[in-house]
Amino acid sequence: MVSDAPVDQWTIYKLRPDGSLSTQYSAMPIPAPEGWVTARAEWMFQRVDIGYYAFEPGDILLEYFSRDRGYNAFATFRATGEFVGWYCNITHPTTVNDVTREIHWHDLYVDVLVLPDGIVIVVDEDELAESGLAASDPTLHATILSARDELLERIARNAYPFSELSAAI
Repeated sequence: MVSDAPVDQWTIYKLRPDGSLSTQYSAMPIPAPEGWVTARAEWMFQRVDIGYYAFEPGDILLEYFSRDRGYNAFATFRATGEFVGWYCNITHPTTVNDVTREIHWHDLYVDVLVLPDGIVIVVDEDELAESGLAASDPTLHATILSARDELLERIARNAYPFSELSAAI
């Protein structure tokens, strides 16, 4: 699939756990260290509130995609610049096509939230349990839990990308 996005933009495709397309959107590239792709996107969808965290139309997301690790991290800011927190997804490693400017990431149930006060919340582990992966694909189930643990460790150490809140929105 060739993207219609201008060369200076990424087209980002989010896939559901079953591999079907959940959504796609455009984002502007931001410089990133080796092994990462970073983009700036605007939340163009309706309000989504999961209780601990909400996305609002006009929010700015600085999206950090690891090319080789099983997670990504989105620093979310209100249009006013107020920091909302980090929304992190456990994923298959992100697929990046630098030629067509496409990023494909495959969501895998578990999410990790980091609120502005530093509270860390792991959500959707019930969805992982209900998926039956522990029995049907124990290797993938273990991979998801391992990626969650690695992500939690990066958060605790304030390792990249969590060290990047000074990035301009």
